[in-house]
This record gives sequence, C-alpha cells and structure tokens, in this order.
Amino acid sequence: MTPADRISQVLERAGYQATPNRRLVAELVAATGGHFTAADLLERGRRERVNIGRATIFRALDLLVALKVVERLDLPSGSHAYVVCEPDRHHHHLVCSSCGRNEDIADGDLARVVDDIGRRNGYRIESHRLELFGTCPACAATMEATQTGSPV
Repeated sequence: MTPADRISQVLERAGYQATPNRRLVAELVAATGGHFTAADLLERGRRERVNIGRATIFRALDLLVALKVVERLDLPSGSHAYVVCEPDRHHHHLVCSSCGRNEDIADGDLARVVDDIGRRNGYRIESHRLELFGTCPACAATMEATQTGSPV
C-alpha cells in the first residue's frame, strides 16, 4: 500500500470521502521527503502541472492533522511545517535542520517524566509533544567533509 493509499484509507475509515482533491493532496504529501509546508505542496503541484488551490491544500492539511496522519511542527525559525505520521502510535519527531529529513521516535521514558512534572506541579497532563532539531548523520558527514576538504 502506498503512503497516499494509506492516507486515503484513514480518511475513509474516519467517514470522509477520498475526493479527487483530497486524493491529490494525499499524493503530494506522500511524495515529500522530510517536513514540508503548504507552499511546498503548491509548488510541487505547479511543477507537476496539477491544478489545486491554496485553500484546498490548507483544508486538506487541517483534516489530515485532525486525523493524526500529518502533524504540524513548530520550527525553530518560528514558522511551521508538516510531517507524515503513523496515526495510531504516540511518538515524537527528530528533524534535520539542514535537509528536513525526519524520523518518528518512540516515547521511551518521556511519558514517566511528563507525568512526574505534572504531579510535582499539580497538573494532570493530557498530552505532550516533543520535536528535536539537529543535523542528521548524512548532513553532518557532508558538513564535516566540506570543512576538512575531503570527499564525501
């Protein structure tokens, strides 16, 4: 099953039709490698000579976020982007600040730490998310090679 098919399946299971426009957005999203913005999807659509509007993309992204197929990332720059996710598994994101590659990472012991923070401060924590930004191994190797002058 392709990522676009998986997104369409999640839509249908939630009672939404996989309309041609939603299917198109699913295909644009599935074709991304790493995080992406709505503007990235518009640009990809233009390059592929697909006629899709900005409002359609934003509406579809809002729905995909609500269905937890896509998550919104708040980038260190203050802007935001989106990443494709597994909807039924709690996880966090490791994002390369250079190339945009992202990986879902397991919660590990973080749930216990979050519960402890809530308990110490009198809160019942309902949800949390964590986004870690850094340089992936491939970009780090390229940067190191550039600095030392050796080939990658």
